[in-house]
Amino acid sequence: MGELTESILTLVAVIISIALWGLLFAFPVMWCWNYAVVSVFHLSQITWGQAWCLMFLFGVFLKSSLSVTK
Repeated sequence: MGELTESILTLVAVIISIALWGLLFAFPVMWCWNYAVVSVFHLSQITWGQAWCLMFLFGVFLKSSLSVTK
């Protein structure tokens, strides 16, 4: 295979692994929401996909913009 093909396959593998890790971490968010928030504030439960989207939105809105310079 060519160098370009290997680079594309590596990029696709990295994107897929990041997505899978994000999906894995959506389960604790869903559990915490459904257990704590629903029982305290009587809101509706969320699904696994909604928890994933919630994590993405919080990541975008609360992302730190600090940069370290030497």
